Amino acid sequence: MNGQGHKMTPDYAQHIAITTWRVYARPLPAGYHVLAERLWPRGLRKADLPMDAWPKDLTPSTALRQWFAHDPARWDEFRKRYLAELAEQQGTARALLTQAAGSPLILLYAAHDQEHNGALVLRDFLQALVKSPPMRPEQ
Repeated sequence: MNGQGHKMTPDYAQHIAITTWRVYARPLPAGYHVLAERLWPRGLRKADLPMDAWPKDLTPSTALRQWFAHDPARWDEFRKRYLAELAEQQGTARALLTQAAGSPLILLYAAHDQEHNGALVLRDFLQALVKSPPMRPEQ
C-alpha cells in the first residue's frame, strides 16, 4: 500500500518477453523456465530439465487436454475453452509474471505440433495480462 491507501501495482516488466520452447530442443534459451504442461514430458528426467516453475493451475485441465488430443481440427474450440479456464486463474498468472520479472519468460511444452499447443494459448493470455492493469476494488 502506498501512503494514500492504494494498492501498488505489481512491477512485472512493462515489456516482458514471453516465448514458447519445446522441452526437447537444446540448448534451452536463457530465462525463467516454466513447464506449461500438466504431465511431465515423456523421456525426460527431472534433472535434465532446468525449471523455475510448474504452475499446473495454468495448464489445460485434464478433461480439456484429453478432449483436444492434439487434433488441429479442434484447435479453435480448445483455445476458447482454455482461455476460459485461464480467466479463472488470473491471480496465479499475475504471480507467475511477478516471479519472472526481469527475465524472459520461457514457456516449455512437449507437443510435436508447434502451431497448436497449450503453451501458445498461455503465452497469449500472459501477454494480454501484461498489457492490462490488475482489477482494483472500487474506492
